[in-house]
Amino acid sequence: KEYEAEDVAKKLAEGNSFESLARAYSKCPSKDEGGDLGEFGKGQMVEAFENAAFALAVGEVSGPVRTRFGYHIIKRTGLDA
Repeated sequence: KEYEAEDVAKKLAEGNSFESLARAYSKCPSKDEGGDLGEFGKGQMVEAFENAAFALAVGEVSGPVRTRFGYHIIKRTGLDA
């Protein structure tokens, strides 16, 4: 839900770690890894997610991104695969 994603974004802005928030709030199986999806290249994720992820600089975190799977907050940790 959008309001939940906005709440998590606010907690990030307050200095909480991405990984701890992913473990606490994510509904994705990656939550056990602190939200780490591993490496992926272009064409492997849904378009809205991919566009947001590859627009980020390494280390940057997105605001809420909506896809058909729900809302996501993305932290880019590496370069293009």
